[in-house]
Amino acid sequence: MGLLHARLAKYDLPQKMIEKGVYPYFREIESKQGTEVEMDGHQVLMFGSNAYTGLTGDERVIEAGVKALKQYGSGCAGSRFLNGTLDIHVQLEKELAAFVGKDEALCFSTGFTVNSGVIPQLLTKDDFIICDDRDHASIVDGRRLSFAKALHYKHNDMKDLERCLRRCPKNSVKLIVVDGVFSMEGDLCKLPEIVELKHKYDNVVIMVDEAHGLGVFGRQGRGVCDHFNLTKEIDIIMGTFSKSLASIGGFVAADKIIINWLRHTARTYIFSASATPAATASALEALHILQKEPKRIKALWEVTNYALMKFREAGFEIGETESPIIPLYVRDLEKTFMVTKMAFDEGVFINAVIPPACAPQDTLVRFALMATHTKEQVDRAVIALTKVFKELDIIK
Repeated sequence: MGLLHARLAKYDLPQKMIEKGVYPYFREIESKQGTEVEMDGHQVLMFGSNAYTGLTGDERVIEAGVKALKQYGSGCAGSRFLNGTLDIHVQLEKELAAFVGKDEALCFSTGFTVNSGVIPQLLTKDDFIICDDRDHASIVDGRRLSFAKALHYKHNDMKDLERCLRRCPKNSVKLIVVDGVFSMEGDLCKLPEIVELKHKYDNVVIMVDEAHGLGVFGRQGRGVCDHFNLTKEIDIIMGTFSKSLASIGGFVAADKIIINWLRHTARTYIFSASATPAATASALEALHILQKEPKRIKALWEVTNYALMKFREAGFEIGETESPIIPLYVRDLEKTFMVTKMAFDEGVFINAVIPPACAPQDTLVRFALMATHTKEQVDRAVIALTKVFKELDIIK
């Protein structure tokens, strides 16, 4: 263990930030996830959550989870493959498949295990995985676990994507895996152009990660594929429950042939304990509410557009975002930590984004909206963040 400890001890960035009092991670929340949360005995504005629909504290979702907990118990004590399939798992899968416009769906215990389990199971050593270089870490890990050859293209650069496709033999499967909404920068993938390239080359399959698209884009929040009216062109759609569906877990949806294969071979599905009854029922109830309350998505976009306007007026650099994810670029590692700490002192919870979640020159703080945020809360946050960014000489 001497060599291992010596090697790992060189990683001391967290300790340095703790000593400076600006360490921004593992902060303890003492209340429900809402637009304001209890931390250290006082209320702070929550702009660091992925709960876009604002349903994490909804009493209907909570009650559905409680009811399932009482009916089915705290867990399933096994995988879906064996003793861990409940009727509500099957119901959720059927409703999710219909919601995103596919034949069937499979529910996994987390969103991460969807990508890390599905991607490596689809291809052989003679095939190719092609990823955007800003794809989520779960896609990266799925790619690493695959025997297929890995290629990646510059972010949203369709000429570079075509360069990758040209490198692949005609008779190989070429799986393009892309985030619908990029989780740190908030911009959308160029799905129409990707579909055009699919038709230009042989044996191209498209998989879209809708983790940050569901509940935000498309009819009733069906996602980016629906937003572009391209659902039929997309072969595989995945999503998570930990954002808009107010729970934890994930799913993959596709045609019957693909799902049949994954149901019996995806290792993170058949060798993981199934999602808890409470998590499953909560996601199912959130899905029902999402479809019944279109005003929720309308409210999300109203407050998102308002926040985008206010940050631009204040002089922040926010990149190409087109979503409720607003990156506030700092472009300095230590200042990124300082912004997070100073913002918290001003009553605003935001997240620091540093490598490997972004390039070293692109460090930022991530500001994210919920449907339940008010314009008044946005105003308070913008005023506080403007003060902090000016004190640190990030904006003038």
